[in-house]
Amino acid sequence: MAYHVKEIYLTLQGEGFHAGRTAVFCRFAGCNLWNGREADRAEAACDFCDTDFVGMDGPGGGVFANADDLADRIEKVWGERTGSRFVVFTGGEPMLQLDREAVEAVRRRGFETAVETNGTKRIEFGFDWICVSPKPNSELIVREGDELKLVYPVVGLDPADFSNLAFDHFYLQPLDDEHAAENRKRTADYCLQHPQWRVSLQRHKIIGIK
Repeated sequence: MAYHVKEIYLTLQGEGFHAGRTAVFCRFAGCNLWNGREADRAEAACDFCDTDFVGMDGPGGGVFANADDLADRIEKVWGERTGSRFVVFTGGEPMLQLDREAVEAVRRRGFETAVETNGTKRIEFGFDWICVSPKPNSELIVREGDELKLVYPVVGLDPADFSNLAFDHFYLQPLDDEHAAENRKRTADYCLQHPQWRVSLQRHKIIGIK
């Protein structure tokens, strides 16, 4: 199977439980909730996405003919660094393309694997870490995992509707729009009143990295 990848790059995880951890991000092209065209954003199921997942023109991006080719590129991006190898598969929506062969290929190269998904596609093989970020106007299929992360506040996404799902960690991430300061306050207030939830900030934006 060929994999269409927007970009593969080394960074620090900016969000959620693993924030601050060195990771290779493998961003797959394409999503099932928005085509990525600004002209169509208003009609998208997820109209607040802040990620460019269109095409394969990012650093390290391209078409990879098979799982080993993809894993080799991920390993090359990690380089000679010591410490625990960590790869985050993201998108777009990674589960449109990601398969068991790719995950096993990077594991053979010593990587711990994480996936960030909107949860609308079934996961039928294992990861070391599953982060689900539900979106409005879509059916949530993946209802258990390690981390659930909601952008807040978003019409159609009430944290109370997700609080009983089988996740180990629950995060609210302030919506980064023209009301960002107000959204951060509302997120903090909600977490203060509902301690099950923790605040997730996009630290990579704060410190100015990708």
